[in-house]
Amino acid sequence: MGQPASYELSIVTTLYRSAPYLEQFLEACRHAAASVGVARYEIVCVDDGSPDESVELLKGLRASHPQLRIVELSRNFGHHQAMIAGMQQARGEVVYITDCDLEVNPSFLVPLWEKRLQQHADVVFGYQEARKGGAIERKGGSLFWRLFNAMSDTRVHEDMVTERLMSRRYVDALLSLGDRNIFLGGMMAWAGYTQIGVPVVKTQRKGASTYTFAKRLRLLVQAVTSFSARPLYASLWVGSVALGFSVAHATFIVVNKLLHPASTLSGFPSIVAILTGMFGVIMLSLGVIGTYVARIFVQTQGRPIYIIKNIE
Repeated sequence: MGQPASYELSIVTTLYRSAPYLEQFLEACRHAAASVGVARYEIVCVDDGSPDESVELLKGLRASHPQLRIVELSRNFGHHQAMIAGMQQARGEVVYITDCDLEVNPSFLVPLWEKRLQQHADVVFGYQEARKGGAIERKGGSLFWRLFNAMSDTRVHEDMVTERLMSRRYVDALLSLGDRNIFLGGMMAWAGYTQIGVPVVKTQRKGASTYTFAKRLRLLVQAVTSFSARPLYASLWVGSVALGFSVAHATFIVVNKLLHPASTLSGFPSIVAILTGMFGVIMLSLGVIGTYVARIFVQTQGRPIYIIKNIE
């Protein structure tokens, strides 16, 4: 459960190499809150073990931004874990989560706020109608969501962004899930309630993204294995097909032996190839099973998904 509501709005963001954006981000948050007529609000910034001077910079800006709260984690736990830490500390009746890199301006709060009031929705989130960036970034991001939805039991809106406005009851429900294998996109969709999307155009951030290809690939594996057992079923079917081919080939060898005894040895290379292929299938299946076992191990450890070092 989150904190008792004592503000009209909580704006939650995470920090990782964020120093170049913070002054502009805070000013944009101030204008966005004013635009929706909110006077009592807070800005919760979660330091996810950022190696730059983000925290020091924020502390220097507190005089001009008294709404600022700084939550420092003990190390880098990951973007999704840090965002959950921020939601846990948020004390607003409504919670707006956003990234501070200004790819989506905090002013996007305004259309989300208006849509929430019009539709009486618990969640209003942003999504891209056209993905930003080069061909690899566009295709890769779109492929991520298509693969997740194809393999997952929980369907997530494709091309959604971090930014979303949530009611207090939805945030409390989300935080009650207790997942240790964190994938926020799937958790947010699984939690249910009335959720409405609003299109947004993302701009290209200054500097390189901290989400590398390797991180995105790991996130996809974690996302799918956290929300679907289909890869386990897939390994079963692949194994069944491989076994069928093996039986068929064994039958061919026996029949060939009976009809043409001298030609039996000519099939030895193909037998080696089939055995090698089956070994690959077995190892792949063990890898899939091992991934799920690792998820169970992490979940049953019961360790916190983050540790807070300091709150100011």
